[in-house]
Parts: sequence; structure tokens; C-alpha cells
Amino acid sequence: MLLKDLIEHSGVSPVGEINRPGVSISGIAYDSRTVKAGDLFFAIKGENFDGHDFIADAIKRGASAVIGRKRLPPLKVPYFICADPRRELAYLSAGFYGNPAKDLTVIGVTGTDGKTTTVNLIFRMLVENNIPAGMISTVNAIIGDEVLDTGFHVTTPESPQIQKYLKLMVDKGLTHVVLEATSHGLVQERVTACEFDVAVITNITHEHLDYHKDYAGYFDAKFRLVRELIETKNKEKGNHYALVFNRDDRSFGEIDKRLKEPKFQKIEKFTYGIENSENDYTASNIHLSGEGIQFDLNHSGKTLPIQAFIHGEYNAYNILAAITAVSGALGLDLGMTVNAVSKFTGVPGRMESIEMGQNFQAIVDFAHTPYALKMALETTRKMTDKRVIIVFGSAGLRDREKRRRMATVSAEMADITILTAGGPRTGSRYRILNEMRKEGINRGAVENKTLFTIPDRGDAIRKAVSLAEEGDIVLACGKGHEQSMCFGTVEYPWDDRTAMRAALAELLGQKDGPKMPYLPTQE
Repeated sequence: MLLKDLIEHSGVSPVGEINRPGVSISGIAYDSRTVKAGDLFFAIKGENFDGHDFIADAIKRGASAVIGRKRLPPLKVPYFICADPRRELAYLSAGFYGNPAKDLTVIGVTGTDGKTTTVNLIFRMLVENNIPAGMISTVNAIIGDEVLDTGFHVTTPESPQIQKYLKLMVDKGLTHVVLEATSHGLVQERVTACEFDVAVITNITHEHLDYHKDYAGYFDAKFRLVRELIETKNKEKGNHYALVFNRDDRSFGEIDKRLKEPKFQKIEKFTYGIENSENDYTASNIHLSGEGIQFDLNHSGKTLPIQAFIHGEYNAYNILAAITAVSGALGLDLGMTVNAVSKFTGVPGRMESIEMGQNFQAIVDFAHTPYALKMALETTRKMTDKRVIIVFGSAGLRDREKRRRMATVSAEMADITILTAGGPRTGSRYRILNEMRKEGINRGAVENKTLFTIPDRGDAIRKAVSLAEEGDIVLACGKGHEQSMCFGTVEYPWDDRTAMRAALAELLGQKDGPKMPYLPTQE
């Protein structure tokens, strides 16, 4: 694509002598290490690095042009300046790939907990309704028969990657896409220019306050999805402008209040919850069993039985959110939508059972917030009349209040708590663990009896399974499907599911079991 065509309607301004109409762009990059010949390089200031410091490296690697926000001496290639390079990165990435979202019905899902499960449920419901759909979650992207890994950690991919995925979906003839939008992804403009038709907000609880400063800032980050929704341009296939949100969540009142502003009047509202007849979709008579969850779905005076082979009362909310989005906001067949629920077997790393022949249950879950940890413990409590042994940690350089809240939940609800590393980054794992240990003791936990502190996560899981007796549940929380842990600035390969299998194999004397993954804490 010619550079002049890409930037013609953008918010960037040329700097210096750069009138070179023949310059072409073959790709878009924001990391100088990945620049290839012909790329347009965006100099973005992040939390730890400033892309402007790597412009020379990007040009050396073959960048055809550069966009930044600082005024610089003349460069060897065209340089453009703008107020917000991240926002322009999103819009120009969309332009580079032909603005694919305009040809798709885009359902965005945000919230503190339940996003990934809700995205997967919506995707399966669309497929059940014979809709050619794709999905982009923090776990993977599904494009036709192709499943692509979206990265080490659970966050929304950067905008060039998202726009590339959307383009691939359009090329494959897909008509709908479900996109998971994290608070970081929203604030950092990664989902800007995605032209949303439906927005789903699962809940807004305590999370990422290290980044967003307070609950109000975190709420505003999540609400950006609604602002993106109303900015969607008219599509040839038509627009929905629909919002799905949870009446039972603390965020409901503030969302409902904001929707009364004139600029949000075109949004059609759909609500869901438990035991409230004002909702469009309501769950009642919830029953949990070893097989999963059952409840009655109430809608427009009708009642339908729901059987889901996933655990936890909180999943009733995820199922409701998905049904409300597909049957309510999109108007697809309710019967077929409900059929998809019984075929859904969950998301990797979400209440995932690990079986190696042991006489107790071993489960890996992603719960990494106080609310999610509480829900996981409530679920496992109902799955056994024996003990629940939990292993979890808290990441470094993140919200310190969350650490204490998680320790409180565990001390009050688990029989045995084992505190361990959760990926300290450049923070002190000993300080993190000590903060949680002190809070656990303050809440009644007894050190070396109901509370253990083991810095190495592999050893912590080993300890948990060694303590387990017949009928107990060992629950490893916080990592789920994630594939790495960060110590210092290095990402070490790590999977809790592999670690759990390794610990169980050792316990059971199975020589052919997997080996415990390496972490520097082993030394």
C-alpha cells in the first residue's frame, strides 16, 4: 500500500522534507525488534520503554516511515507526528487491512471475570445457529478451521494483530466475530476501530487498580467498550448498537445511569441476572452437581431447562450473558442457542480437572482476583464434603490490595492455604508472600498447619498433593492456561496443568509422567 494512501485521512502530520509519494508500506510494526523492510514503525511510549528511543534501530532494520509524538531532527525516512500514536496505530492498522470490521458483526466482551468463558460460549452459540463465526480471546483466535495462539499472557492482542485476524476472517467468508476486550486492551486502544455491534459487560469488580489507580478509573476503562460501540459507523449489513450487562453486579447502577446521557440513547439495553423478573433473561432454581450446573432459564414468560457440563454458580452468569447476547441482542433462535450450552465443555485452564489416577480431585483454575477466588472456593466446597487445599500467588508490580483480599478469602474459605509465587516480575516475591501470609494469619489461618508459604510454585503444588487425602480437592489458582511466569524481566515457560501432572506423577510413583517445569526459585 502507498504511504500517502494510508495516511490520507489519518490524524498524523508530516514533519520535515518527506513528500515522497512513491513510498510504499508492506507492514505495520510497533516493536523495533520485529521491523521488516517496508514496515511503517510506530514509536509508542509504554510503561517501561519509549519507542522513540528505538527509531534508529527500526530504520536500520528497513522501516519505510515512522510515526511518533515527539518532534525530532530530520530522519532518513518520512516521519509523521500525532497526539496519540496508539490510537493512530489502531486506525491505520485497520486501514492497512481494508477496515475488515465493517464487513463483520462484532461482539465485544469485557469485565473482570468470566470474559473468556463468555466469549467461548457466544462463539459456540453462533456456530450452533449456523452462523459462520470467528473468535479472538486472550487464549486463542479461531478462524475457520484454524486455531491460533494469541500469546503468553491473558491480554488482548495489539491492534495490528487484531486487524489481521479480522481480515483473515473476512477472507474466509465469516460474518460474525466475538472479541475479548481487557481493560488494558481498551485503554491502550487495541480494540479501537473494531466497529462493535454488541457490547457485553460481565461484571466490574476489584482488579488492575495498580494500573487504573482506583475503581472509578477501572470502571471508566471497561465502559470504553460502550463508547466504542456508539462510535461504530453504519455498516451495509446493518448495525445493532446493543449492550448486554449484569443487573446483579455492583456496576449495574452506574452503567444504567450513564446510559441515560443523550449520546447513548441509540443503544438497546439487555440485562440478565438471577431471581429478578425485571431482567430480559433470568436464572432460577440453580443446582450444582458433580456433572456441572443446571438451572431454569426464564425469558418472556417461558421457562427452559439449562444443563451445562461446567462447574460453578458463577458460570450461570456467563451462560446468561452469552444467551442474552446471542438470542437477545442478535435475535437468534433461543432453542438453538440453548442447545449449544449442553455441548460446551469449558475453556482450558478454567476449573480444569487433572486426572492421574489419584484418589482426590486436582483442579487448575485461572481465578486471579478476590471475587474469582471466592467463586472458585464456593464451587469446590459444593463438590466435596472433604477438605479443599488451595495453592495461589499474586503477581508483582500489581495491585497490592488485591493480594490481601485474596489471602482473606482463602483463609476464611479454604481448609489449607499454600501461598506461592505468581510471577513477581521485578518485585520481591518474599515481600509479596509476606503481605499475604500476614493477612492470612490475621484472618485466623495457622502457620504450618492451615497456612504454608512456599516460594517455588512447583514445590507448592507438590506440597498440596502430598497433603491431600481421599475425597479432598487440590485447587491451583491464578495461572489457568497461561504458558509462562515472569521473574525479573525473563519469561520462564510454565503451565500449572503440567506442574500438577508432574506433582501427581511423583506422588503416585509414575516414572513416565511429565517433569516439573523449571523456575529460578528451584535454585
